Amino acid sequence: MTRTVPEISDLTENSSQRSVADLSIKDGTEQAVLVHIHFNRHRDEESLAELDLLARSAGALPVAKITGSRRSPDPALFVGKGKAEEIRQAVQDTGARLVLINHTITPVQERNLERALQCRVIDRTGLILDIFATRAKSHEGKLQVELAQLRHLSTRLIRGWTHLERQKGGIGLRGPGETQLETDRRLLGQRIKSLRARLEKVRKRRSQRRKARNKVPVSTVSLVGYTNAGKSSIFNYLTGAGVFQADQLFATLDPTMRRLDLPNAGHIILADTVGFISHLPHSLVEAFHSTLEEVSDASLLLHVVDHSSDRRSENIEQVNEVLKEINANDIPVITVYNKVDLTDRDAGLERNKEGVISKVWVSASTGEGMELLMRAIDEHFSRFRFRQTITVPVAEGALRAKIFQRFSVLHQSMHENGDWEMEVEGSQADMAWLHRQTVDHQAA
Repeated sequence: MTRTVPEISDLTENSSQRSVADLSIKDGTEQAVLVHIHFNRHRDEESLAELDLLARSAGALPVAKITGSRRSPDPALFVGKGKAEEIRQAVQDTGARLVLINHTITPVQERNLERALQCRVIDRTGLILDIFATRAKSHEGKLQVELAQLRHLSTRLIRGWTHLERQKGGIGLRGPGETQLETDRRLLGQRIKSLRARLEKVRKRRSQRRKARNKVPVSTVSLVGYTNAGKSSIFNYLTGAGVFQADQLFATLDPTMRRLDLPNAGHIILADTVGFISHLPHSLVEAFHSTLEEVSDASLLLHVVDHSSDRRSENIEQVNEVLKEINANDIPVITVYNKVDLTDRDAGLERNKEGVISKVWVSASTGEGMELLMRAIDEHFSRFRFRQTITVPVAEGALRAKIFQRFSVLHQSMHENGDWEMEVEGSQADMAWLHRQTVDHQAA
């Protein structure tokens, strides 16, 4: 696993006990002990399985799994003294150098556990941040990940560097001054402020591009869903984009957009976005807000669900919670149940009470049902198509050819002077384009 370490050299100077470098996971596969605590009567084994997949996605090799039950977290160790001793014994027996906690723990609990276990401890938020750091490829993605990491790291400065909390004494060194811990916090604050300013510029550029697209309205369809549900596989099948896809969490981080031509509704923009996950850290939602705006501005959402997962209902709820958080819960949704080839369900579709397609069952790996998905998207946007009768001058043969390429020509006839009268059908974007062409020709 590899974590992007903030470029603040001052944080690691003269640090003999604990530094930012100690928080990073070194290159290569590391043996890790996984810990999951049940805080209710229902033992959620799927959560432990998800932690296993998170760990492997980050490059770790789980060598032991520790579970337990508590009514509430222990204030000091989170897991309690007895469970901490069990984990310490597992670390010693396996030679693991890392303990992954499937929960968000406080800085004090993390520090106490590391002292008790004598190895590094990373909670669920830190693990997800680590994976995001390895997946980010674009400039914006790297900025977003670093911002989220620094926010997380800033909380870990609390009583972390205990040897730096006191001002050095001695003749000539007494009096007012800044402790090393305060210096660390100040440097982190400056870096966070700088990242926020740079991301604000990115957000403004995205907003400008979005306004430019709105001048020629082109419908956007965003693929959303729980991570590893198969969004990128569906995206690649429909567009042939060749986006990286793998059986791992957060295989795709940076959003990708491609044009998709529909038989009746014309062309749209299909967007592949980052996958969601249960207990997605709020800092990530905030850091990736500019990216998630592409989802909230979409005309249609394709909510991809892993139909082979026993937790598909819970995963749907988790995705809906994130969509609500980014104000995208009112956008029309078609639920796409993927991976039917791994179940006994056949490909198919389902309509709601209004006769609109609301659910589609497909397999992106075999292609089964993908034509039904195209039909569902096409039918959705076909409901918003418009008809218009226009006259094309005889001298505008090139314009007439473009109209045939872009519109469905329902009827055409020729006037005595050679002009063409055409009844066409197209989307809102097509009609906006046609209006501009008409205005330009009249001005000429």
